[in-house]
Amino acid sequence: MKPEMDPDTAADFTVENVEKALHQLYYDPNIENKNLAQKWLMQAQVSPQAWQFCWVLLRPEKVPEIQYFGASALHTKISRYWSDIPAEQYDTLKSQLFSQIARFASGSKIVLTRLCVALASLALNMMPEAWPGAVTEMVRMFQEEGGEVDGRARCLALLELLTVLPEEFQTSRLPQYRKGQVRGALGREWTAVYPLLQQLLRQVDSPALVKARVLKCLSSWVLLDVPLNESEGLVEASFTALADPELFDTAVEAIVNAISQPDSQRYVNTLLKLVPQVLQLQEQLRDAVQNGDMETSHGICRIAVSLGENHSRALLEQVEHWQSFLALVNMIMFCTGIPGHYPVNETTSSLTLTFWYTLQDDIMSFEAEKQQVYLQVYRPVYFQLVDVLLHKAQFPTDEEYASWSSDEKEQFRIYRVDISDTLMYVYEMLGAELLSNLYEKLGRLLTNTEQTTSWQHTEALLYGFQSIAETIDVNYSDVIPGLIGLIPRININNVQLADTVMFTIGALAEWLADHPVMLSSVLPLVLQALGNPDLSVSSVSTLKKICRECKYDLPPYATNIVAVSQEVLIKQIHKTSQCMWLMQALGFLLSALPVEDILRNLHSLITPYIQQLEKLSEETPNPSNKLAIIHILGLLSNLFTTLDISKQEEESGENAPPIKSAPPQVGPNPVVVVLQQVFALIQTVLSKWLNDSQVVEAVCAIFEKSVKTLLHDFAPMVSQLSEMLGQMYSTIPQASALDLTRQMVHIFASQTDHFAPIKALFELVTSVTLTIFQQGPRDHPDIVDSFMQLQAQALKRKPDLFLSESLDVKAVFHCGVLSLKFPEAPTVKSTCLFFTELIPHCADVPPVGRVVQEDGKLLLLAVLEAIGGQSSRSLMDQFAEVLFSLNKHCFALLTVWLKEALRSPGFPSSRVSDEQKNTFSQQVLRERVNKRRVKDIVKEFTLVCRGLHGTEYAADY
Repeated sequence: MKPEMDPDTAADFTVENVEKALHQLYYDPNIENKNLAQKWLMQAQVSPQAWQFCWVLLRPEKVPEIQYFGASALHTKISRYWSDIPAEQYDTLKSQLFSQIARFASGSKIVLTRLCVALASLALNMMPEAWPGAVTEMVRMFQEEGGEVDGRARCLALLELLTVLPEEFQTSRLPQYRKGQVRGALGREWTAVYPLLQQLLRQVDSPALVKARVLKCLSSWVLLDVPLNESEGLVEASFTALADPELFDTAVEAIVNAISQPDSQRYVNTLLKLVPQVLQLQEQLRDAVQNGDMETSHGICRIAVSLGENHSRALLEQVEHWQSFLALVNMIMFCTGIPGHYPVNETTSSLTLTFWYTLQDDIMSFEAEKQQVYLQVYRPVYFQLVDVLLHKAQFPTDEEYASWSSDEKEQFRIYRVDISDTLMYVYEMLGAELLSNLYEKLGRLLTNTEQTTSWQHTEALLYGFQSIAETIDVNYSDVIPGLIGLIPRININNVQLADTVMFTIGALAEWLADHPVMLSSVLPLVLQALGNPDLSVSSVSTLKKICRECKYDLPPYATNIVAVSQEVLIKQIHKTSQCMWLMQALGFLLSALPVEDILRNLHSLITPYIQQLEKLSEETPNPSNKLAIIHILGLLSNLFTTLDISKQEEESGENAPPIKSAPPQVGPNPVVVVLQQVFALIQTVLSKWLNDSQVVEAVCAIFEKSVKTLLHDFAPMVSQLSEMLGQMYSTIPQASALDLTRQMVHIFASQTDHFAPIKALFELVTSVTLTIFQQGPRDHPDIVDSFMQLQAQALKRKPDLFLSESLDVKAVFHCGVLSLKFPEAPTVKSTCLFFTELIPHCADVPPVGRVVQEDGKLLLLAVLEAIGGQSSRSLMDQFAEVLFSLNKHCFALLTVWLKEALRSPGFPSSRVSDEQKNTFSQQVLRERVNKRRVKDIVKEFTLVCRGLHGTEYAADY
């Protein structure tokens, strides 16, 4: 193929050119030529000429690659361009395909499959009217003695055709109503397929290849929801096939597919017959496990689990067969506890976990009396399950674990999380007895002096405790004091064990808050672990939990905690995110101390960083000092996020004993004291890094988190921060500065003392942003987004800001209309929010009333354009809210505007008629109370505008 070919010229799609292009696709080393050939061939395949060249390409003298393209072109034409084929040509096409399939039955397998898929597509498009009994005819055609094709090849070709037929149905593009018709017709044809498959599978002299194809064909048909009782004989024969290693995989697939069909639970008698057949596989399963045959054990486990998981309810209810179902449950238990370490020696046990959830749900859903009967049988089973799961959760020996790849270690970690989730779920059934059971085992293990215990065993039991305590309230449990007492007895000589000890202590933080006397047993372990980089995540997260939950009991330990934390921070033992967590922990801790202690600790904690920041602020900006600056600013932000002394008064209310609260605070908030001390330094840093959005963001984060935490206590800083923000934003506008301004407006705009600086800041950032809009805002969707959120917040908290003569309300309105047309969804959402806050103030804020009256029609046009198809369908609810707001607050104006706007031909879409526009307008104007209804009206109208009404796309909407 010559690259300069014009692909639009129909004459180019000749047999010769197609063959050249295929040669180029397969053999040309140049990737661009390959891509060009691929593109050209795709066009050739859908061209009208394909009907001519595809038959020529299938001739016997052609090579398989060329024949394959011919068969694929046929399939494409039939499946995607069915409406182009005249009805009088159906039968010719059908007989041509039959003869080609017969010819390729002993030819290339890949070409045969494509031809079968093409005939399958033809059948699906003709069924049931134009080709009744299609499958029966296929079976008859291939069973007749014919030509030079031998019987076995014909048989395999027929099986291939019968296998691809349901598969093609699953992926076909048939309209929904046709799918239902064709599914029904195929279901009726099963009677023609079943005897053929049954005969071939049971025939002693059937070759293994034929039997494997039969099983594959069965797999394909059961996915059409063939009733289980109508495939029962074949499923039984599939069980027999499991004994043949050549057929094993396909037999497993067929059985699992048959059992897993949602409809199969209706056929309880058939399911009951299958239980003993599954149980008979136990010997084969045990042999496979003994011989390390993972494929066989995996396959048998899949069968047992699919029967148990899909039908536990139906089988539980067959009370007279309770023993056989219990035997199946025990077989699945064997699969859960299969020997070896997951995922290195086995990959089967993970398949079984969902079954235990399902069985528990089914038992717990019975009414109380019936439930009790089942619990008598199954509680012991679930206690056994806990033992099995904890055994499976054990780490291998250190030597073995060291030999695992990082991928295997990660899979094992995820597997343990799955086990943890299962244990947590099982607790719902077993309750407090489960904790007692674990405690006794751990106690025996740690107090047994006669035999040495492996750390793995101890770790797994603790992991069980942690899994439950992490999410379930264990405060009532009488074994926790004993457990806390046992923890110091553990010989921690291994990182995994130490990690689990940490996470277990963390999971018990709430319990420790109610039993503070036990803190002295565990806190030293946590502080010691802080110094070990291998325990970074577990030790820091545990300290954070303890500081959050137990802060009022920690003052006696505060000096020690701060000293250890400072030491590990200075030594840089932890990664950035753990350093941030550690600062949050210290924030919680300091919150409970008297102000002078907080200030003293803050001074010693922060001084080294302030000195470092001073040094960095004098250096010329470069990438490494930028990271150091962001790190220090991040530490301060995280400390101020949790350092909240206002909570002390709340805690000393009714719920907390008075002894737990610190004395009432006098004087400024400690965070404000520190911020005032470092304010000048932060300004110096900013002056050098104003161009860098990450540094600006880190500076804004300090103040934003402080404002969020301190609320009105932040008041002394309002004036100087407003001034700094204004300078920052005027020099180089950044979204983070607008977000911080929004926080300030939210908290301080309605306070008389602070209205002046907030008003000045709001007007300044608005004026600067309006300039950005004049220069072209498309490059700054983040600024536009934050600006719209700021304006919405101002309208919500202090609409008086819009009374100012210095604020150009008209310009802000026009910026909003422009922002509605942005492609970024978050920006459009924020803009819609701005308008839904603005419109209700038409009456009480005169400048807003004037601009809406003068330019409101522009807003309506933008909203209608969006609904007409200019904006994503996911945003229609937001536009509906703007429309609803206009209707509620500007009804008379909206009536006129809608009439004028919708009068334009082709607006908001060429797909809607005048009648549809009129209906839409009337429906909207009628709804001034029901916002939900307006959203539905808009969704309906946007689908019509987009030409999607009544399509499958609309169904997802």
